[in-house]
Amino acid sequence: TTFQDGGEEVEDGAVYNVTLKKVQIQQAANKGARWLGGEGDQLPPEHTVRQYETSKIRAIKAGTLEKLVENLLTAFGDADFSYISIFLATYRAFASPKAVLELLLDRFGNLEASSHGEVANLNSLESEMVLRVEIASVLRAWLDQCSEDFREPPDYMCLLKLLDYLKNNMPNSDMESRVQNLLKQFQNQEVEAVDGFCSTSSSDLVDGEELEISNPEEFSCFQDHVVAEQLTYMDVMLFRRVVPYHCLGSIWSQRDKKENKNLAPTVRATITQFNAVTKCVISTILGTRELKIQQRAKIIEKWIHIAHECRILKNFSSLRAIISALQSNSIYRLKTTWMCVSKDILLMYEELSEIFSDHDNYLTSRELLMKEATSKFANLDSSEKENQKKSQKRLQLQKNKGVMQGTVPYLGTFLTDLIMLDTALQDYVEGGLINFEKRRREFEVIAQIKLLQSSCNSYCLIPDQKFIQWFRRQRHLTEEESYKLSREAEAAADTNILSPKSQKSMVKRISTLFLGTDVFTPPKEQPPKSSPVGGSSGESTDSASVSSCEFNHSETEDVCVTPVSSPEDPLKKGSISSDKGSGSSKGSESSQGSGASKGSTSDPGSGSDSGSISTRDSGLVPSSAPRLLPVYNRQSGGSCIIRVSMDGLHASVYKSILITNQDRIPDVTQRALLKHNLEPDAVEDYELVQVISEDKELVFPRDANVFYGMNSHVNFDFILRKKA
Repeated sequence: TTFQDGGEEVEDGAVYNVTLKKVQIQQAANKGARWLGGEGDQLPPEHTVRQYETSKIRAIKAGTLEKLVENLLTAFGDADFSYISIFLATYRAFASPKAVLELLLDRFGNLEASSHGEVANLNSLESEMVLRVEIASVLRAWLDQCSEDFREPPDYMCLLKLLDYLKNNMPNSDMESRVQNLLKQFQNQEVEAVDGFCSTSSSDLVDGEELEISNPEEFSCFQDHVVAEQLTYMDVMLFRRVVPYHCLGSIWSQRDKKENKNLAPTVRATITQFNAVTKCVISTILGTRELKIQQRAKIIEKWIHIAHECRILKNFSSLRAIISALQSNSIYRLKTTWMCVSKDILLMYEELSEIFSDHDNYLTSRELLMKEATSKFANLDSSEKENQKKSQKRLQLQKNKGVMQGTVPYLGTFLTDLIMLDTALQDYVEGGLINFEKRRREFEVIAQIKLLQSSCNSYCLIPDQKFIQWFRRQRHLTEEESYKLSREAEAAADTNILSPKSQKSMVKRISTLFLGTDVFTPPKEQPPKSSPVGGSSGESTDSASVSSCEFNHSETEDVCVTPVSSPEDPLKKGSISSDKGSGSSKGSESSQGSGASKGSTSDPGSGSDSGSISTRDSGLVPSSAPRLLPVYNRQSGGSCIIRVSMDGLHASVYKSILITNQDRIPDVTQRALLKHNLEPDAVEDYELVQVISEDKELVFPRDANVFYGMNSHVNFDFILRKKA
């Protein structure tokens, strides 16, 4: 089979891409060869006859809403077989269920009044039957793939309209009874809190229970694999509920508006759970002042083992949450405690952290996720022999049970990709047509989410109510509390049981492990900076910190953890640096939204220590995407993506802006104000500043060209500041 580009076809209200598909349909021997007794498939090429058929594939590239809905009925005839799935997964970015349903039923489904253009010739019974079948096929796909679109309490207008149409046009059909059952199901279901597993509000606790700081003895009673299984159980339940269109960049990026406080609840639930795991790790390590350093080190070791069990279960969400917590400022700075962690476990920690390396747009975690998405069990490859032996033993136990495993992803990676696609590609093209090519690109990411959701059906986990109740009861430390407890723990350790001789030997051991022959010099500490209201409460404010996609968590539920070392380098040379007293931080989490903060040199004491997740994957497009798309931190093709935060707000509360080599300061300022939900008319009141380093800024003149004026050798981080 060969394909050939057939160019474009333009119709009124639509533009199509045309591809010519040439397929070999028959190969036969000629008569002379057959007379000689040869078999057709064994004859040389000169004695065979090949027949080919060329077919045309039309895929809509852009169109009006009416044309896009009409194309639902004609896509199969145009050989665009994936169109219905793509449309249903992405249409919420440009239309409502009501608008699409009205067009489908009133414009094309009203067979009695078929006097409109496209259906005017459908006057024969046969044509009406064909149209009826096509509409039924679309409705069936809609109910199969996106039944949540019809959940509109308390009136359920769309579902009632659909039911009325079916009663008139397809009475007593299976679909009619199905819609009736769906309506009853929605009406009878009580309103559920999608974050029921991870909420720590008092309303979720049994009468008489109160939030409490973790008791180390109680936590140690839970076996490592039990904790990992229960975290996986909670993650699976929440991830399976994620409505894919909630992840679209055009929808998720609107969550900060006041009227959208309930937007994308299924995504918010996964973020809340992610943060709850991270906070739980921090509170178990720091919550009890009386712990000795060896006891605290044992808890760190236990969490590393739990992270390893999550890896065996292919739960990348809780795995990343635990790693992020261990890399947070308040935990990372416990240098004496980390000295008491065994070498084997530190190596295990390094290998787990390596999964989330930000190298090449998090290529390692992306490839691993896709490799394991459909595999029955985890593919473990440990470079350390002892760890590999333990891993294979645990994996064999899983295989012996004979139950396949699914895969729980770190959702932030997909959110990052979708936000970057939304930023880089236009919603409308020339003539005001909806850019459906953008939706096809977004569907590539949505399809991966759906595949992983399907794989989660393979899990067979039973909830352990004892652990779940313990997990819900945990009181999460604020960043100020965790930093204070961290300092107290380290100060006590410095004057505690370690003699000068043992201190010297431990310093030598840890410095050899981390830095080769270099001396271990702990970073200089500074008190944490308070987070402004509305910002992510747990993120470093260092200006060099780079979180690459528009994943700000300004909600109170989306607290952030800022690791001080990158996920890949806590055990590598240079991972603990004394450069100006700051630790190298490359990989933070920001509220499950997107990946990790890249390249930050944040002071271990200066960021917040709380367990919130500043998750921003370096916001590039999926690996399958063409390289022509603008990406963060790189100018290409006369365009690039910058991140703009408001002066006075937390650095993590930023918006991604696409700029071109034609954009000047007023244009960029206006777009930034709009993105931050501020009045765009106030352009003259603001100045745009690029952050060059911790103590340097580049202030742009009023009419400067931002693309050519910016410093392209540093992070593309900008601040919008009110003029004095």
